Amino acid sequence: MSTAGAAAPRSRADRLRAARDEAATRVTEGWRRVRSARFAILQAASAAAIAYGISHTLLGHPYPIFAPIAAWIALGFSEDRQLRRILEISAGVAVGIGLAELLVSGIGSGAWQVGVVLALAALIGRFIDKGQLVARLAGSQAIVVVGFPSTAAGGGGLGRLTDAIIGGLAAFVIVAVTPSDPRRLPRRHAHTAILELAVVLRLAARGLREQVPQDLEEALLAGRSSQSALDAWKTSATDTRKNARVTPLGRRYQADLRALEDAAVMTDRAMRNARVLARRALTAIPTDATASVVELAGAIDQIADAVDELGEQLTGGGHEGRARALLTAAAERLDPYRIAQDDIRLQSLVLLARSLVVDLFEASGATAAEARTHLPSI
Repeated sequence: MSTAGAAAPRSRADRLRAARDEAATRVTEGWRRVRSARFAILQAASAAAIAYGISHTLLGHPYPIFAPIAAWIALGFSEDRQLRRILEISAGVAVGIGLAELLVSGIGSGAWQVGVVLALAALIGRFIDKGQLVARLAGSQAIVVVGFPSTAAGGGGLGRLTDAIIGGLAAFVIVAVTPSDPRRLPRRHAHTAILELAVVLRLAARGLREQVPQDLEEALLAGRSSQSALDAWKTSATDTRKNARVTPLGRRYQADLRALEDAAVMTDRAMRNARVLARRALTAIPTDATASVVELAGAIDQIADAVDELGEQLTGGGHEGRARALLTAAAERLDPYRIAQDDIRLQSLVLLARSLVVDLFEASGATAAEARTHLPSI
């Protein structure tokens, strides 16, 4: 049998080198995870310790394990420390523990009692919140209470419920008063969504310039799949701005958070226009690269460059002047009668690009009236 083309076996030195490289990569990634999570872990550990101290020292509960458990569950490792989410998680824990305490005192502990308490806790959790998180936490904590004798926890019949409430409140307070930049999460979502818009525009420009329908189809697909990133940006920006009202540092950044929220709405509109542009370009694509098509593709590429600069601006690494300068240059090219005097289909694409530019101007902080001053009159 011929061995031509077969991969030669690796030497022992090669295997050792590969193992060292893999180990180094794992160490690097591990330290990166530690660095990104260290503040979140410190917050959760502090809240758990404070909750335990309050229940044990002030209330006299000998083993208040549900206080730190509730605080840790409410915070966890997530950087998404939205105050509403913390309250929802704390409510789920408290509902499960409180219901289980009441039922166990009447029906005792056992196999069928676990099923009854779990079902009721989950049903009440679903009633409280439309999501699954509260119901899941209520059920899991109810199981722990049924299987864990109350005498071990101390604090009386409702001692564990009291501990859970204290844990949830400790988590809420520690996040509300701990200095942290509330812009971090919405900025991260903004960066992801902005990059996706730039990709859609560049694919559309290349598809027009080179008459490649596959590029336009890919642009349309990328635009549709980007909706989750845009929704995440809008949700995080809105929730963060509302929560920041009650945090000392958050109040300082209300203007920035409002700008991120407004930019999310306008970028969503721009993406919708980009999707429509890609879809219509599929039917308007010419059989040869005319000067009109090249000019329009160039303007769209310039808009994509402006989107990149806008992403830098929104994430705190750029200046609004650079994005607006590129948008202005692109806008001045978008004259439908100059680009495509006798082609109605291309003119419709120019009009879509004009709307997209206005949306992006507004995302950068300008008004719609200011944006339209840069567009040629039609």
